[in-house]
Amino acid sequence: MEDRIRTSILLDYYKELLTEKQKDIMELYFNQDLSLAEISELTNTSRQAIYDIIKRGNKILSEYEDKLKLIEKNNNIKKKKEVIIKKINRLQEKSEDKQIEVDLQELKAYISEFI
Repeated sequence: MEDRIRTSILLDYYKELLTEKQKDIMELYFNQDLSLAEISELTNTSRQAIYDIIKRGNKILSEYEDKLKLIEKNNNIKKKKEVIIKKINRLQEKSEDKQIEVDLQELKAYISEFI
């Protein structure tokens, strides 16, 4: 995964664990696609300080994912959900009992709400 996209995804999961300044600068750089110079001007901070904050923020976000693995867990849940939905679809195709079909449809709806 491209580093910039990965960092943006990490921000979605962990940005609330950053300081306000880190969060603001990371959001401006990765999600609003501003340059270091533009962020520097907006925040009255040197370009070097902005660069350092971004570099440190990246490191912090990666450490959170290494420890907590929320993205990895979320991806695993999505894969398992897809498998469950496929199996329910197969059962629905084979079922001739209308009540079973209704129950399977409800199960699919419940599963779809999770993610």
